[in-house]
Amino acid sequence: MERVTTKRFRYTKTIRIWLIIGLIMLIGQVVIGGITRLTGSGLSITKWDIITGVIPPLNDTDWVNEFELYKETPQFHKINSTFTIREFKFIYFWEYFHRLWVRSLGFIFLIPFVIFALKKQFDLYLIKRLGIVILLTVLTASAGWIMVQSGLVNRPWVNAYKLTIHFTLAVLVIWAMVKTVSDVYLLGSKELIPSKKIVSYVVGLAFVQLIVAGIMAGMKAGLYYPTWPDMNGAFVPSVLSNSANWDWHNMINYDSYLFAPALIQFTHRMLAYILATATIYMVFKLRKKVEGSSKKWLYSTSVLVWVQIVLGILTVLNVEGKIPLFFGVSHQLIGLLYFMGLLFLYDSLRKQKA
Repeated sequence: MERVTTKRFRYTKTIRIWLIIGLIMLIGQVVIGGITRLTGSGLSITKWDIITGVIPPLNDTDWVNEFELYKETPQFHKINSTFTIREFKFIYFWEYFHRLWVRSLGFIFLIPFVIFALKKQFDLYLIKRLGIVILLTVLTASAGWIMVQSGLVNRPWVNAYKLTIHFTLAVLVIWAMVKTVSDVYLLGSKELIPSKKIVSYVVGLAFVQLIVAGIMAGMKAGLYYPTWPDMNGAFVPSVLSNSANWDWHNMINYDSYLFAPALIQFTHRMLAYILATATIYMVFKLRKKVEGSSKKWLYSTSVLVWVQIVLGILTVLNVEGKIPLFFGVSHQLIGLLYFMGLLFLYDSLRKQKA
């Protein structure tokens, strides 16, 4: 069986494929989470049963019971009071699928992990790396339930900041998994690229952008300014020009005041322009200094950042009372792939140990 050799251990092809499958499933989890959010499905299941929750409603009585629980939520009373049980089944499906995917991800990680460990097919280093991935995954799931609970009392949507914590943890899981894959696949060059520091700056900026994107999604900020390149006729919304609006009360009460959504969407747009510029500069700086996989990652990120911006613009321009599902999910997916491309690029520029 083909093996990858490092100074510390030799990893089989099976382990490498297993890690790639895990990374793909993590990406899928974020995408399904985006669909769940945009379809308003996240609050359809009001309980978190780790074991019994695997089994969905199987008969009419079970469905009626689940629907009755949903009728007690603020989302039903304030937004979906006209829902039929058929419409409820649609949003229930996405939240159930979201949770089922998490459980499947757990099995795909844990069962092979135990088997590989018992067979001594990976070393302590990889055990530690995967331990970090598993820990972050558990924290992400826990933050997800805390997020859901925030939408089951008084308000019809989950708290934007708790959603952002949940999303940020999911991004950190993927970050940790990318690092693990890079190590196992021996991603790196024979010598360190002196000017790779620019990549770390772009990675940091992209991570901040993802956090802002999480807040924007939680606040549904895209609904308030569905125009481009201006924001309802102005480059800087007037609500941001009034110094009296700059207080924490407006940031907390984002459902009642326009200031926070305006600030977050404006920040998100500005960061996108800065990221695009920084990416162009990064390509210009490194294009003659890298080769092989590094060059592929470099040019991939340069393409993905522009696709991401175009999708963001199309998302905003196609807002009609709600965020368009296809553009919204695609925008999130490409943004995540762009960030991952930067991470793989960074790892490919390090000096690989013999």
